Amino acid sequence: MNSTAIFTDFYSLSMAQGYWKNNRTERAVFEMFFRYQPFGGGYSLFAGIEILLDKLTNLTFSNEDITYLKSLNIFEETFIDFLGTFRFNGTLWAMNEGTVIFPQEPIIRVEGSLVECQIIEGLILNIINFQTLIATKACRVWLASKKGQVMEFGLRRAQGPDGAVSASRAAYIGGVCGTSNTLAGKMYGIPVMGTMAHSWIMSFDSEEEAFEAYAALYPDRAIFLIDTYDTLKSGIHNAIKVGKKLAAQGKNFGVRLDSGDIHYLSIEVRRLLDAAGLKNAFITVSNDLDENIIETLVKEGAPVNSWGVGTRLVTGGHASAFTGVYKLAALLPENPGEGNPAKNQIPVMKFSDNPEKTTNPGVKQVWRIRDKKGQSLTDVLGIDDGFDIPKDGQRYAFWHPSSDYRHFMHTIDGSAEPLLKKRIEYGRLTREHPPLTEIKAHASADLESFDSTYKRLLNPHVYKVSVTDRLRALKLELIQKHLGHRQN
Repeated sequence: MNSTAIFTDFYSLSMAQGYWKNNRTERAVFEMFFRYQPFGGGYSLFAGIEILLDKLTNLTFSNEDITYLKSLNIFEETFIDFLGTFRFNGTLWAMNEGTVIFPQEPIIRVEGSLVECQIIEGLILNIINFQTLIATKACRVWLASKKGQVMEFGLRRAQGPDGAVSASRAAYIGGVCGTSNTLAGKMYGIPVMGTMAHSWIMSFDSEEEAFEAYAALYPDRAIFLIDTYDTLKSGIHNAIKVGKKLAAQGKNFGVRLDSGDIHYLSIEVRRLLDAAGLKNAFITVSNDLDENIIETLVKEGAPVNSWGVGTRLVTGGHASAFTGVYKLAALLPENPGEGNPAKNQIPVMKFSDNPEKTTNPGVKQVWRIRDKKGQSLTDVLGIDDGFDIPKDGQRYAFWHPSSDYRHFMHTIDGSAEPLLKKRIEYGRLTREHPPLTEIKAHASADLESFDSTYKRLLNPHVYKVSVTDRLRALKLELIQKHLGHRQN
C-alpha cells in the first residue's frame, strides 16, 4: 500500500524545490539523533523503525496530492511533474528496533539526494519520536512493576486513532503484555485484554447478578470490577460469592480496582479473598497509574498481580514529546564511485552558542562497547570509513561529544558492536521485518546488558556516549575553520 509523501512539513517541499531548481544534484547524509532523555530518565528505547521502513519504500505523491500542490500556486509546473514521479531511492541505516539508545548518537542515517532526504524529514521524526517516547514510557512502567504483568488500556485517551494504534505497538515493545486496542491486536498480533466497564454492572438489578452473568459468559477469564458502588462493603463480597461457584468448577477468577486508595484496598481485598479460601484469585488495578505510583505500591508490598495503565502511558504523561532531530551531516560527490562514501565526504556541522546543539560532523557509525560478560560500558561515535573501528585489546581515548577536554581512557576487553545496520539500499528493503515478539525480546535482552543504576527512576547514572580521536579532530578542524571565516 502506498504512503503519501505529502505528509511532511511545508518547508521541506519549499527547500526541495530550491534544491531542484538550483541543480543541487549532489548526494547528502542526514542523521536522526536526540538531545536528552525523556522523563528525567537514563535511557530510551528505540521504536517505530519497521513502520517507517514500510512507509519509505512505498512513498509517493498521489494524483490528489499533486492537484492540491498545484492549487497553492507556489511550485513550478516542472517541479510538480517531478514530484509526480517521486520515490525514495536512497539508502538508510538504523539501529535495531528495541535497542537502548542515548543522546547525541545517530539512531538513523539516511543517504540520498538532497531533495529526497529533505522530503522525508517530517515522516521520520513523526514516527520515530512518538513510538520511541511511548516504548520508553512503557519500559519504565514495566521495570517499576518488577517486570510484572502490565496491560495497556489507553485507546480512549490517545491522540487520535493512529496515535492509539502506534502507542499500542510501541508499548508492547516496551514491555506490556497486552492491549485493550482490538485493532492493534489485529494488526500486530498483540494479545488483546479487557474485562468489563461500570456500565455492565449498572445495567443489572444488582452487582451480584452482573457478576453471575459475566461468569456464565466467560468462566475461564472472569475478572470482576468491584468498585462500582462500594469496594469493601459490596463489591468484594459479591465477587467472593460468584468466585466460590467458579472455584467449585475448577475455575479461577480475578477482581479489578479502578478507584480509591489502591494500597489499602488491595491489602483488604487480598485479606478477604484469602479468608474465603480463594487464595488463587488475583487482583488487577487501574486508575491513572504511572511508573512512580507503581514503584511505590510495589515497594510498599501492595498485593497486586497485574496493572492496567492507560492515559499516562499512551500520551507520554508529563513528557509530551521525544526530542529527536534530523540534521545534515555530510555532502557527497555526485558519483562517489566504488567503496565507502565516507572516504569522499564533505563533512558539515551546525554551530551553536549552546554546545549541546553543536552537531557532530560527517558520516558516522555508533559502536557499543561491552565487557567480556556482555555488559554495556559506553557507546562511541566514529567516522564510518573503516579506520575508526574499535579493536579488541587496543587502548583508546574516548572524548565527550560536546566538550574539547573531557575524556577517559579505555582498553577494549570484550566486544565493539556497530549499531547502525543497513535497512534500505537504493529504495529497497535489505531484509524482512522481524516479528514484533522478536523485537520485544531484543528490547528486554538489551536492557539486561545495562547496569541497574542507568535504569532507576530517581537520579539515574549517566551512560557515557563518546567520540573517537579522529571524529573529535574533524570537529575541532571545522570549528577552527568557521572561526577563521568569521574573523575575516
